[in-house]
Amino acid sequence: MRTHYCGQVNERLVGQEVSVAGWVNRRRDHGGVIFVDLRDREGLLQVVFDPDSPTVFAEAERLRGEFVIRVRGIVRTRPAGTANPHLSSGQVELLARELELLNRSEALPFQLDEQVNEEIRLKYRYLDLRREVMTQRLRLRHAVTRAMRGFLDEQGFVDLETPMLTKATPEGARDYLVPSRTQPGKFFALPQSPQIFKQLLMVSGFEKYFQIVRCFRDEDLRADRQPEFTQLDIETSFLGRDEIMALMEALIRHIFKAVLNVDVPNTLPRLSYAEAMRRFGTDKPDLRNPLELVDVADLVKDSEFKVFAGPASDVNGRVAALCVPQGGKLTRKEIDDYTGYVARYGAKGLAYIKVNDLAKGREGLQSPILKFLGDPAVKGILERTAAQTGDLIFFGADGARVVNDALGALRNRVGHDLGLVQTGWQLLWVVDFPMFEWDAEAKRWAAMHHPFTAPHTDDPAVLKSDPGRTLARAYDMVLNGTELGGGSVRIHRQEMQSTVFELLGIGPEEARAKFGFLLDALKFGCPPHGGIAFGLDRMVMLMAGADSIREVIAFPKTQTATCPLTDAPTEVTEQQLRELHIRLRTPAKPD
Repeated sequence: MRTHYCGQVNERLVGQEVSVAGWVNRRRDHGGVIFVDLRDREGLLQVVFDPDSPTVFAEAERLRGEFVIRVRGIVRTRPAGTANPHLSSGQVELLARELELLNRSEALPFQLDEQVNEEIRLKYRYLDLRREVMTQRLRLRHAVTRAMRGFLDEQGFVDLETPMLTKATPEGARDYLVPSRTQPGKFFALPQSPQIFKQLLMVSGFEKYFQIVRCFRDEDLRADRQPEFTQLDIETSFLGRDEIMALMEALIRHIFKAVLNVDVPNTLPRLSYAEAMRRFGTDKPDLRNPLELVDVADLVKDSEFKVFAGPASDVNGRVAALCVPQGGKLTRKEIDDYTGYVARYGAKGLAYIKVNDLAKGREGLQSPILKFLGDPAVKGILERTAAQTGDLIFFGADGARVVNDALGALRNRVGHDLGLVQTGWQLLWVVDFPMFEWDAEAKRWAAMHHPFTAPHTDDPAVLKSDPGRTLARAYDMVLNGTELGGGSVRIHRQEMQSTVFELLGIGPEEARAKFGFLLDALKFGCPPHGGIAFGLDRMVMLMAGADSIREVIAFPKTQTATCPLTDAPTEVTEQQLRELHIRLRTPAKPD
């Protein structure tokens, strides 16, 4: 049907006859000559319809936007002054000799160069994907997965599929449940990850596994979440933490070089979880942002300002400062807006000091809290934050979690608002996570990552003696403030796995019911192993410079987990429900 793509027709083909096919991107009638910009997946080509070919010209007069056509013609150089340097075909045009109308198109619900709301874009996603920016994003996604597969294949990894229908897993989010028709009253769960199955593949002796796999989580959505998402899943045996991390760095270097021609450093920086939280208030710090949190609790614990003194004296509290260079130019309204912003994260207020003139000491400062702070505290704060004339110092004082969440978010917001965030790529590892975190509501320990992560100690008795201080052999890769992937060395001995279950409040009977197959597998010579999972959607989103993973998924769901294109989810028939042994309860009417 065609000999060339539109974007491949160039000056090397001048004088040759070619056939092209695609969509009418634009039609222009200039003084008896018709010009059509023909579009296919490789680009645009200007096609000229001359009255010297009356039959073809008459057919061209009936063309409209988005008609699908095939054209045969002769490639010629464009007249002087009409070349388009922005197109790969911009030096030439196609003089049409034959035109075939393959299909008509009704008027589109929106123009491809028009800005429309996301709901409309998703309803007509097949049209939205015709836009060049969307085509390029999905082709970028293809390039990323191709690079992943090529690297892992060279490293001896085996691409293996794991089940989509499995049993519920305790990985934090709700499962999507699938009722079994053949086993009445029983349900499958769609996998949140292939975690247990990839560990079983290590027991099987495959040693190096990977899979680009669809996963499912029934959770509230945000910009970087979808109910169904794709991850690069990796597991390997007989490699320690540092060896796995080095291999994953090589993978990322390969992907960025192959896809974006960007050189990633040979060795990525590492931060412990504790250091990341202390300096940035988050375990996903954006190192492009120069702002850092500074602890000042010891300077204010004896002050008259109870808002500071209380948390400063509390073992679970924190008082931290965030110095913003030249932040003194912020208006009262802007500071009030930031106060409202941190309130979303639980902060009860946002104290600040403006440094109008550092040389004047206290007299050069402006703040409603100065009267509560002694000279030693003020002097210590200025020295520790390295504040200069024109700067502004924000403070957070509360429980450590609230302070970290609030000032960590404020750091990001202020950094972007004031143009402090640098361009480029900043990758790092965050390591040495706590093994557990205390769930005050449930009054029990919860796994920081998942219950199959190995602790630093190999002795179950040591783990049980002080679970709150035990660190995990876990590692997260962070790119520009977004978690790119998370992994860990896994537990490979049954006794340790049973101990972790016990600490998580999973008794022997429950552990046997949920994970008996894994506990049994660990008895039969399970090798030391570990792995990682990279979020493919997030990675492509960042590489494409998009704002949401919905922009790099062909057919995504909305923020409410619906599909405007297919109107899913939908009701099903009574017959289908009966076959699944399900009866729907009528919602109670409100009083």
